[in-house]
Amino acid sequence: MIDKRIIEQVLLEQHEEVIALQDVALCPRKEEELVELDSNLAQVIIGVRRSGKSTLCYNVLKTHGEKFAYVNFDDERFATLQTSDLNTVLEVLYKIYGDFRYLFLDEIQNIDGWYLFVNRLLRQRMHVIVTGSNAKLLSGELATHLTGRNDQIELYPFSFAEWCMCKELDVESVTTKAEALRRAAFDEYLKQGGFPELLHKKNQMRYVGNLVSNILKRDIEQRHKIKYADAFEQLAHHLMNIAPVTIVESELASIVGLKSNHTINNYIGFLKEAYLLLGVKRFSTKSRQRVRAEKIYPVDVALMDNRPDAFAGENVGWRLETIVCIELLRRNRPMNRDVYYYKSADGYEADFVVCRNNIVEEIYQVSYDISKEKTRKRELRGLIAASQETRCTNLFLITDFHREEITINDKLIKILPAYEWLIKQ
Repeated sequence: MIDKRIIEQVLLEQHEEVIALQDVALCPRKEEELVELDSNLAQVIIGVRRSGKSTLCYNVLKTHGEKFAYVNFDDERFATLQTSDLNTVLEVLYKIYGDFRYLFLDEIQNIDGWYLFVNRLLRQRMHVIVTGSNAKLLSGELATHLTGRNDQIELYPFSFAEWCMCKELDVESVTTKAEALRRAAFDEYLKQGGFPELLHKKNQMRYVGNLVSNILKRDIEQRHKIKYADAFEQLAHHLMNIAPVTIVESELASIVGLKSNHTINNYIGFLKEAYLLLGVKRFSTKSRQRVRAEKIYPVDVALMDNRPDAFAGENVGWRLETIVCIELLRRNRPMNRDVYYYKSADGYEADFVVCRNNIVEEIYQVSYDISKEKTRKRELRGLIAASQETRCTNLFLITDFHREEITINDKLIKILPAYEWLIKQ
C-alpha cells in the first residue's frame, strides 16, 4: 500500500492544477453534448492519449457549475497504487475538496480492479466520470462489471472545425477573404493534424515521436507483455507510414519477420485498442465478408509522417482520405451509424459507405485533385457503382477545393471542398 502522505501530496498538486484551469479559455468539443452529468450511469470517455479527454471532462463540469473532485492516475507516484488504496484516495479527496457529488477519475485503466471501486461509488449515487486510453481494457471490463451502468463516448483529436475555433478563424463568413483564410488553415491542418497540444508546440516531431513511443511501450508492450517488441514496433511504424492500407497479414508478417498471421492480427488489434489506428471494414451484406480485408487508418494525420525516421512521402490524397474517415467516424458513431469502404466484385471502389443497420444512407468518395479527366471519371464511376448496388442516392465527392453539383444516371452528386464540408455538420 502507498503511504497516505504521498497520496495526499499528489492529490493536492492535482487540485492546484484544476484551480489553475479556472481562468483558462478552453475549446468546447462537440462530444461534450454526449456527457449526461445527471445520469446515474458512469460517463466513460475513451480515446488516444493527448486527444483532450481530461479537458473535455473538466469543461463539461465547469460549464455546468458542478462541484467535483479530481484524481489523475497517470502519475508515476501512483505506479504501485492498488485497488485497496482507492478508499484512501477517496478519503483524501473528501479532505481536500469537502463534500462533492461528482468524481472525475482520469486514466483509471492504470489500476487493476478499478471497476469494483466505481461500482461501489455508483451504488452510493455518486456521479462518476471516467477517462481511459485503452478501448479493450475499458470496454471489456465495462461489459463484464458495469453492464448497463455506463455511457461510453469516443473522443478523437481536434476536428477541423474545432481547430479553427482554437485559431479564432471565422467559419461563417462567405467573403472571399474569409474563405481564403479557411482554405489556408485547412492546408495547415492537413499537414499538422488535430492533436490539441500541437497548436502550441514548436518541435512537433519530438512531441509526436514521444507520444507514439509512450503508447507503444507503456500502453501496449508492458500491458500485453509483447514478446517480439522490435517486430511489433516495426509493424506499428510501417502501418502508420503506408496508411490508409488494406491489411494482408501474410505480407505484413514477411515484412517484419514474423511467421504467424495470428500474431500480426493480435498486434494490429492492440494498436486499434490504444487508438493509434482505426479500422474500417469492407461493405457487404454478408457478415463473413465484412470481417475480411479491413482497411487501416491512423487516428490523426500527424502520425503519418511527423515521427522520427518515418520516411513517408507527403501524399496529400491519403491525408485527405484519413481526415474524412475520422470525421465520418466522429459524426456517425454517436448516432449508431457504421462506416465501411466499398469495393465491387469488378473492382469499382468508393471510399466510405455510411449505414444505419442494413440501410446505406450516404456514400463518400475522396480525391484531393480531380482536375484530370481520368481521375474525375474514375472517382465518379466508383460512386455510381456503389450507388447502384446499395440503392443510396446521397452521394458526395470531397476534394481539396472543387465545388460543383452534377447528375449522372439521374443521380445527383455533390462535389465539395474539404474545408467547407468539415465545418458544416
